[in-house]
This record gives sequence, C-alpha cells and structure tokens, in this order.
Amino acid sequence: MQATRQQILDFLRQHGEGSVRDLGAHLSLTPTGVRQHLAILEREGYVVSRELRGHVGRPALTYRLTPTAEALYPKSYGELASALLESARATLPEDAYVALVNGAAETLASPHLPVLNALPMAARVEAACGVLRAQDVVVTCEPDGSGGYVLVERTCPFRDAASRHSSVCGMHEALIGRLAGMKATLVSTLAGGADRCVYHLVPTTAAAAGRSA
Repeated sequence: MQATRQQILDFLRQHGEGSVRDLGAHLSLTPTGVRQHLAILEREGYVVSRELRGHVGRPALTYRLTPTAEALYPKSYGELASALLESARATLPEDAYVALVNGAAETLASPHLPVLNALPMAARVEAACGVLRAQDVVVTCEPDGSGGYVLVERTCPFRDAASRHSSVCGMHEALIGRLAGMKATLVSTLAGGADRCVYHLVPTTAAAAGRSA
C-alpha cells in the first residue's frame, strides 16, 4: 500500500470516518491531492463515501473503510482460539472437550447444510469445496476411483491454532465430512509439516444406502 493512502486508511480506522477537509488537515495535503488518493482507494474497494446531509453548496462527502480495508489490519483470532482451547483442555473432562470440538464443526457447517443436503454426492462435494474457497482456502477435490474423493488443501484457515492444538485438525476434519456428507479421514497436515492437508472422503453407510434405495 502506498504510504499516503495507508495513512488515509489508518486515519479512517481510528476516527470511523472523515471528510476531505479532515484528511487534508491531517496529511497536510490539498483537497485535490486528497481526492486523488481517495478516488484510487474507492476504486480498489477500500473506502466508500456518503453525502453529508444539510450541507450548503457543493455536496460534502465523508469516507469510511470497507470490510476489505478492515481485513488489511491484523487480527489475533489464532491466539484467541488457542487460549480458549488451552482453557477448555485444562478444565473439561476429555469427553466434554471432544464434544466441544465436534460441536464447533457442527456450528460452522450448519448455515450451509440446507443447501448441501439437497445435492447429489458429486455436486455436494464440489459445493463443500466452494464453502472452503469462500474462506480463502486453496482446495481441490478429485474422485479416488473407488467411490470416494481425495480433498487437498494448500492453505489452512486455522493454521496458527492447529499448529498448537491437534484437536483443531480434528475439528476441521469433522467440518469437511459434515459439509461433504461423507466420512472424512485426515491423511496429512500442514500443521504437521506436510506441504498440504489431505483428506480422504468415503460415503457413509447412510449415504450409500440412500443411493441404492
């Protein structure tokens, strides 16, 4: 990000929103200079503008960040997840801890299941990959030649937490199985030192019975 435009983003993040006048005073730039930078940021999807009501003369605009710009700033989600898992592991019995992790997988899958449950197997597996891609996971899935699939992830959405807690890999395994409607078995992991996460997907008994009925 170019330095002046980064300063504009930082100002808007700190103050919530700002006008050309506000930004010009903060950056010691002319209104024309500020507008040029804002035009670029708006075109790239980092800021949006709205018109101030009750302003006399030329319409006055104020600018704020978009979710795309917010995503540029670091979040400590991995550290938070790790802290919560460490606390849960220390205070819960093993069966309760496992239930907690599996429940997280169900919670993450649930919004997508009404659509996924209605799809035939091949389409559902591809749609499950689409859910992962929407989370910026680089994923491919191919038939294994025996009725199942091999799903490969080149990136991990929970890598920081997974590197400290193997249960996170188990949760993601359960999530993928739930999305695909198949039994998922984790074969290799990025967190474990491999260059990819690999899951073997096989039809569950219920799914196989449904196809033969």
